[in-house]
Amino acid sequence: MAVPIRRFDISDIDAVVRLSLLAWEPVFVAWERILGPELYPIAIYRDWRASQQEAVERICHDEEIMTWVSEVDGQVAGFVSYSLNDESKTGEVELIAVSPDYQNRGVGTALNDFALEKMKEAGMNLAVAATGGDEGHAPARRSYEKAGYTALPLARYYKAL
Repeated sequence: MAVPIRRFDISDIDAVVRLSLLAWEPVFVAWERILGPELYPIAIYRDWRASQQEAVERICHDEEIMTWVSEVDGQVAGFVSYSLNDESKTGEVELIAVSPDYQNRGVGTALNDFALEKMKEAGMNLAVAATGGDEGHAPARRSYEKAGYTALPLARYYKAL
């Protein structure tokens, strides 16, 4: 399926925020299960929805970050935001999300491929993306792997004091 991708417009903000919260909810459910009731409220945002909405809005309004949306059936199905560092010749995926209604239909792959092509056109030599190793981030990992990224396993530890 060909996935149309176009530049983000401010009129897309509500749809982008809505789909990102739906797409990322499994992440926060997984983190709560992993961290438990003692650690979760102090290690992760107390109100993850408000924090994530703020992050999405900030990135979508940042003129240094490029944001693009995909449309399926006339609906915003996903988005990708990336930045370019001309000094290090590195492009970095800042955010990417696909509405659960459109996952496993090639939208994430199309967004990744699109961002990588734009980075290459801009003269970048390296693309970087970060995601979690938990089950909630599995769709993101699959999308990055399909796009040809190589994972570097990292660990982050939490302890209540």
